[in-house]
Amino acid sequence: MVLIGHQTLTSEVKILRRPITIKHEMEKLASHSGLINIGALLDVINFKSRFETIPGVHCVDPKIPHADILTSMIALMSIGKPDFDAIEIFRQKQDFFNKAIGIRACPSSPTLRQRIDLIGNRADPAMKDAGTDLVRSCAPAISPIHTSGGDFLPLDLDVSPFDNSKTQKQGVSRTYKGVDGFAPIFAYLGTEGYLVNLELREGKQHCQKNTPAFINSTLEYVRKITDRPVLMRLDSGNDSQDNFPDASRSNVHFIIKRNLRRESPRAWVDPAKKTGVQQQSRPGKRVWIGKTVVDINGNPLPYPIIFEVAERQTKKGRVLLFPEYRIDTYWCSVEQLPPDEVIRLYHDHGTSEQFHAELKSDMALERLPSGRCFASNSLILHLAMLTYNMLRIIGQISLEESDPNELPGIRNKKVLRRRIRTVMQDLMYMAGRLVTRGRQWYLSFGQLNPFSQMMERIYDRLNLLPAMK
Repeated sequence: MVLIGHQTLTSEVKILRRPITIKHEMEKLASHSGLINIGALLDVINFKSRFETIPGVHCVDPKIPHADILTSMIALMSIGKPDFDAIEIFRQKQDFFNKAIGIRACPSSPTLRQRIDLIGNRADPAMKDAGTDLVRSCAPAISPIHTSGGDFLPLDLDVSPFDNSKTQKQGVSRTYKGVDGFAPIFAYLGTEGYLVNLELREGKQHCQKNTPAFINSTLEYVRKITDRPVLMRLDSGNDSQDNFPDASRSNVHFIIKRNLRRESPRAWVDPAKKTGVQQQSRPGKRVWIGKTVVDINGNPLPYPIIFEVAERQTKKGRVLLFPEYRIDTYWCSVEQLPPDEVIRLYHDHGTSEQFHAELKSDMALERLPSGRCFASNSLILHLAMLTYNMLRIIGQISLEESDPNELPGIRNKKVLRRRIRTVMQDLMYMAGRLVTRGRQWYLSFGQLNPFSQMMERIYDRLNLLPAMK
C-alpha cells in the first residue's frame, strides 16, 4: 500500500473502460448539412443577380462580390451564429460551406464586417422585395384564421425591444421596457408568421412614430404576395386613427386595442352593465362584453367599439371593500363579428410574441453584431428577415414531408408550424459525410440519422421550384 497525500492507492485498482473511444479520421464531414436548403432557396429568388451590384455602393476592386458577402451572412444566421467572427471556422478546409450556398470564396471576418458597414441600409428595400418574392413563390401555404365573418389572413404588427445594454452602439437608447437597446417594428403574415416587413428603430422612438407609413408599405408588400382579405392587429400603443386603412385599401380590416387615455374607466361600467352581455366567470368576478357605436359621451364613432368590462369583488380569497374594474376596448372594422370573437381574435395577436422570441433567441439576434453603425445593424436585421422566412419555409415543408413510419414518436404531433429552433436542431445541424467523385459531390447521412429521408425530400422539392426571372 502506498500513501500519497490523503489518498490510498492499492494494487487492486479497477480500471474503468470507456464505452466509446474518440478517433480522428480523414473523412470530410459537414456539420451543417442543412445549408444546402438555404442555397436552394436563394437560387429560387436569384439572390446573386439581385445583389451583384448595389446602387450607391462603390468598392474598389472587390475580390468577393457583394452577393457572396450577403449570402455568407445569411448562412451564419441560419445556423444561429450572427457574428462576424463566426465566419472564420468556415474558411479552413470547409469547401462544403462555399458549395452549399453557392459562393466563390468565403470572406474573412474583417472583410465581412467592413463590407456590411460599406453597404449599410442601401440594400434594405431590395432585401424586402426579395423577401416578398420568397414568401410568394416558396411558402407551401399561408394559412388564414376562420371566423364567422369569413376567412382572413392575420397581419400582426408589433414593436419588440432588443436589449443591447452596456454597449455604445449607434441608436441604442432607453426603451419602453426599461432597458437600453433598439425598438424595431415587425409585420407577420398568416398563422405561420411569415415576416413581410420590418424597420430598425432607436430604442427611445415611440411605437406610433412613422407607423402609418410603415403600415402602408407593409400592405403594399402583402398585396404582392396575396389579394385575400387581411385582418390587421395592433396593440394599444398604436391606437390612432392614422392607422386606419383608407377606403382605397380593399379587403383590409383591422382590430386595434384602444388606449383609454383620459377616459374614466368607471364611465364604462354602467353602459356595459346595461347594454353588454354578462359572461360566465368564477365566483366573485363578473364580466360583460358588448359593442357600441358611440363613445362614453354619446358621440358617433368612425368604427364600432368592442368592450369587455370585468368586475372583481374578491381577490386572493378576500372580499374587497370596493370592487375593482378592468376595462378593455377595441376598434374593429369587421362589423359582422360578434364581440366575444373579436376579443378572441385580438388575444391571438399575442402569438406574434413567439415570432419575436424566435428571432431574438433561436436566431440569437437580440444583440445585433455591428458595434458602431446603425445602418449596418439595419442591414443585418433585413438579412435576418430573409433568413427567418427561409427557415420557416423549410419547417413548413418538413411538416408536409414528415412520415410517421420514419420518425416514430419524434415530433409527429399535429402542429401548425415548427419553431425555428426545431428546424435548426433537426434539419440545419445535421452531420453528413462529404464525398466527391470526379466533378460530382455527394452528401451521405448514414443509417443512424432519423431525419435523412425527410431532408432529401425537402431538398428535392426545393430544387423543383422554378427560378424567378
